[in-house]
Amino acid sequence: MNKAPASVWRNPVHFLAFGLGSGAAPKAPGTFGTLAAVPLWYLMAQTSLPVYLGLTLVAFVIGIWLCGRTSRDLGVHDHGGIVWDEFVGYWITMIAVPVDWIWALLGFILFRLFDIWKPWPIRPIDRRVHGGLGIMLDDVLAGVFAALVLQGLLLFWG
Repeated sequence: MNKAPASVWRNPVHFLAFGLGSGAAPKAPGTFGTLAAVPLWYLMAQTSLPVYLGLTLVAFVIGIWLCGRTSRDLGVHDHGGIVWDEFVGYWITMIAVPVDWIWALLGFILFRLFDIWKPWPIRPIDRRVHGGLGIMLDDVLAGVFAALVLQGLLLFWG
């Protein structure tokens, strides 16, 4: 795992790309990044669905630039500490999910599983798409997969 650079604490772009510093965790930065996204999801989930979707879309678009810029600055493609993509992936997972700890936990677990496992077509896309979009896209797709499973569970149990 790549050590977090000192610029995470000095450069606001790096700080955001490193998930408000959560990606600087020495082990499992993606997991810590996803954990840091949970309280922000809770705040976003208090809004209407259109506002939630708009915020998530804006975070995705900004994330392409944040992650790409930070990656270039560090000279490392997809440094393990860049976790803004985990924030957005988790928020996608949690679209239209009840604000309840059990659903937040299930979403967290499902997102992390899909993000780590990277089933087809996530892994091939991750290998072929580079730059900020490439950094964001695999987590967006993991979020979509996790959201589909979570929505299925909501239909069954909700």
